[in-house]
Amino acid sequence: MISGGLWAQANSTGNFKCQNGVISFKSAAPLEKIEAQSKELKGIIDPVKMTFAWVVTVNTFEGFNNPLQREHFRENYMETTKFPTAIFQGKIIEEVDFSKVQKLTIRAKGKLTIHGVEKERIIKVNIDIQEKAIFVKCTFSIPLEEHDINIPKIVNQKIAEDVEVNMSAKLIKIE
Repeated sequence: MISGGLWAQANSTGNFKCQNGVISFKSAAPLEKIEAQSKELKGIIDPVKMTFAWVVTVNTFEGFNNPLQREHFRENYMETTKFPTAIFQGKIIEEVDFSKVQKLTIRAKGKLTIHGVEKERIIKVNIDIQEKAIFVKCTFSIPLEEHDINIPKIVNQKIAEDVEVNMSAKLIKIE
């Protein structure tokens, strides 16, 4: 559950909601490339308050190079039993007219919580506002050390210090 009450307001008239966004990550280290994605990203945008919230259950990431790699991701690095979700919630910095069909690049400022560690971030987001839907896309980098995700020296050439994240989603207007 996303704190701050935004998720509880998800069914309010005029909000935009997503249940099946796609979020993926890539770790491009010298000795190994690791990629995984989840198609279960959930999100909401409140166009009146200019707020947003996104959440993904970490165990929904699939892909990886093999089952052991997925297991290590879940148990050793992300510790999903203690930290089951990743959350980004905050405000849209620019003034945006969500009633106007348009394509924009905006900045989303908020708290990114991964592995139980909350960090303030500003992320550039491409948005395509349509009459009853909003399409969002962004790419950003996450330094693992900032979120207390420790990489043992024995595998430090197989896991990148910074992980690239891509996100895309369609949010539908709630009437």
